[in-house]
Amino acid sequence: MDAIEKAKTMAKAHGMRWTQQRNRLITIMQSSEQRYVPISDVDNAMRIYYPGVSHNTIYRNLKEFQELGIVEIARRSGGMVVKLSCDPAYQHHHHFICQRCGRVQEIKMSADQLAYCEKQLPGAKITGHSFELYGICADCMQRMREKS
Repeated sequence: MDAIEKAKTMAKAHGMRWTQQRNRLITIMQSSEQRYVPISDVDNAMRIYYPGVSHNTIYRNLKEFQELGIVEIARRSGGMVVKLSCDPAYQHHHHFICQRCGRVQEIKMSADQLAYCEKQLPGAKITGHSFELYGICADCMQRMREKS
């Protein structure tokens, strides 16, 4: 099942009406190839197809998609970014984000690591976490070596 069908199924399962605009929004996200893209870029791309759509409508739909687990939204130094969510069957994982090309790679992490953190915080309750590694991916490193 492709990203559009997954999103459509999840949205309908939660009582969300599936529209052409929502379909286009996922199509735009699908073209980013598992990279975070600025929400403003998604907004601009949507306006090519739907010039009258408001910023609020686009952001509201992205927020609803985030709540359903269809997209991931994060804050970066340049503003808010978004990408399609990873496959939920992939289990607990985190991300390595290439600072040159923006590619996001999934990294498996052990659930024991969260338990280790909890031991260091007696009496506290961890309700969520976020962990991302940044650097230069193998493909970009190879291209850099070839240029030098």
